[in-house]
Amino acid sequence: MKHLTITVREDMMSLFYPLLQMGFQLNIRVGCSIHSLLCDQLGVAPDYLRERVKTIFLNQKPVDNVQNALIKDGATLALSAAMPGLVGATFRCDGVLAAFRSTITHQNESAATGPGDGTITLKLFNMLISEMGPLLLEQGITVNWTDLQPVLVEALQGQDPLAISLTLDGRSIDLTQLMATEQMDFPMLIFMKVHTLVQQG
Repeated sequence: MKHLTITVREDMMSLFYPLLQMGFQLNIRVGCSIHSLLCDQLGVAPDYLRERVKTIFLNQKPVDNVQNALIKDGATLALSAAMPGLVGATFRCDGVLAAFRSTITHQNESAATGPGDGTITLKLFNMLISEMGPLLLEQGITVNWTDLQPVLVEALQGQDPLAISLTLDGRSIDLTQLMATEQMDFPMLIFMKVHTLVQQG
């Protein structure tokens, strides 16, 4: 897997947010709860998780208890802040209308899975994109090159070259060279980090 590091001005970080809603991969320790994944592994503050992350889907099923819902290898986890209206109220974690969706609420499978290395797909929605996005982009996410390529072109083409730094597998490269790299001409996974430039005083 190729490693791409992008350094941009802080105000350009949001240009990469579309990737967070499309879904990206994370290599994590599986067999843990959603709470443990987000707080212990990804560095999300417990207060933020409790107060801000109001809607959680694990494998397309709504979750009420982040302490009990277990993450397994290959899982898809979607996180959202509070959504408006009846739909938002119905799918809110432990909301007053949660009983109306009891038949589709996530339940752990009977077979327990021990801790181990694995990969999940994570998706962020609405305000969580801008609030959690910078942390995750700094830590690094894995995306498909076919998803990343148009975002890179949209985000970086025409920008001041002095505001952008790209390295591929540790070697400096510019956007034109990156797009022309022969090894990048087919669908593949890219581990990408996005850092912000250190502001000079």
